[in-house]
Amino acid sequence: LYGAVQVFGFTITQEQPPYDLFSPQTHCALTIEAVTYETLEKSKKEMRLSARAMLRAHHVPHARIKLMKNFAPLCSVVLLDGLDTSVTRFVLNHPEFSHIFRVKRQRGPCFTPEDAVLASTGIGKHDPESGLLLSECSVSAIEELTQACCEEDDGCPVILVCGPKSIGKSTFNRYLINLLLNHLPCVEYLECDLGQTEFTPPGCVSLINVSEPCLGPPFTHQRMPRKMVYYGEASCDQDTERYIDTVKYVFNSYKKEVPLVINTMGWVKGVGLLLLIDIIRLLAPSHIVQISVEDFKDMPRFTPEYINLAAGLHTKGKLQGKCKSMDVSGMEDWKQYEGESDFQTLTIGHKLLCIQPKFPGAGNAGEARVHSSILRDVAMLGYLGQLQPLETRAVLPLHSLIPYQVPFNAVALRVIHTDVAPTHIMYSVNASWVGLCRILDEVRCQTDGPVLLTQTPVCDCLGFGIIRGVDMERKLYHILTPVPPENLRLVNCLLLGNITIPDCVFTNQQGTEGEIPYVTSEYNYDISGAGKLKMKKHLKRREHSRS
Repeated sequence: LYGAVQVFGFTITQEQPPYDLFSPQTHCALTIEAVTYETLEKSKKEMRLSARAMLRAHHVPHARIKLMKNFAPLCSVVLLDGLDTSVTRFVLNHPEFSHIFRVKRQRGPCFTPEDAVLASTGIGKHDPESGLLLSECSVSAIEELTQACCEEDDGCPVILVCGPKSIGKSTFNRYLINLLLNHLPCVEYLECDLGQTEFTPPGCVSLINVSEPCLGPPFTHQRMPRKMVYYGEASCDQDTERYIDTVKYVFNSYKKEVPLVINTMGWVKGVGLLLLIDIIRLLAPSHIVQISVEDFKDMPRFTPEYINLAAGLHTKGKLQGKCKSMDVSGMEDWKQYEGESDFQTLTIGHKLLCIQPKFPGAGNAGEARVHSSILRDVAMLGYLGQLQPLETRAVLPLHSLIPYQVPFNAVALRVIHTDVAPTHIMYSVNASWVGLCRILDEVRCQTDGPVLLTQTPVCDCLGFGIIRGVDMERKLYHILTPVPPENLRLVNCLLLGNITIPDCVFTNQQGTEGEIPYVTSEYNYDISGAGKLKMKKHLKRREHSRS
């Protein structure tokens, strides 16, 4: 209401609208911190009058007298109110996530009446280690990046953030974006991490224009990007060529009018490291932020010299000869570098900023607050929460919502991650998560469908949905989706990938009698082939193990 505070890098002043803050136990706690602000040479009396008028305007009668007794120049007054949205209600309605916003009750001699009041609004005291911890090198790097983005002496900066799993890349990106939004109207964000996406459900590569601060984890700010492709996997280890094509396709939509922040995968060992070198050469960032712990030996320093000389997965180093083309069929050139005979020169001159995280357990995936698969599930719940009607506070089960009916022959269909016999395709589609996409080719079918694609297209994704039923008699898909009707008219392709609907969506189907649809307890894992195959990525292939 008065003064200014900073939350996760973003400064909130009294002239700005209210902001929603989300601080679940799955992520580091948000901190509200008072910051200095300009007083426009007001006297102490004028400041008190201004603060009193602000409190009166927001109907704070009981606390106004006590607040004004403690009022001092350059202080900040914050009005806190409980937050209840349709998305959070939907997420909390699932028992697995009902506790994520719960404040742990503090007891003991240090617990004051003021603490009790704060706890009633969802705010509690925590250990300093539960909040955002920034090392000195992180602060220095962020200051340098902010200055580069504000001055733009050499054009709009392109900032690529890389590092191993659980090292804090997403947290760094959110904090950096929030700081930049204090100075700039918007920032572009390129998501290249398929497993831990920021603004979309998992399995996507996307480009989004960010104009609002990120004051919560990904499931609280699911939104439609400017450009998005559904890759259909949480990892690209099975098809790196299509992943490169996908990143290239999305990156081509970047117009270089505002700074760009790029998030990358935590797969930085072996093949993942080679692929990251390819991505750096493709995107040609002006700044590389390399986050790593001191004893991490699998990731060399990404100096300009190293990027120029080292071999990538699909590209050659400078010593291996000029790399005009990709050494795989179907990927002859980098479209945005058409006409360049040696695209290696485009990477020369990037600024490398090496930082080491400060929080406990950095870089150790086993010590993460929650498993990455749980974060993916809650992100998908955040997306599905957009299906809840805004006019009611009651949480409606998904099976009670009316789906769209889509004729088989109106859309093309493709299963991305595996080969499925045409006679079994509908079994795999039913009760599945699908990308709602648009391909350039017109979908034509002489019969009543279905229309099956033989190859996976790299095409625009307009959103996601659940095929909650397949009507074989009427040849209809029944699809639940929050995508608005005007965008649904553009959809002519359904892509089914290896991203599955969270189990809790099936097990928490309220109002059903008897056996729960799509859920069984009679499954025998002793049968050969019944369990999931586990890939052992740490084992070297025979051709790489020879000395």
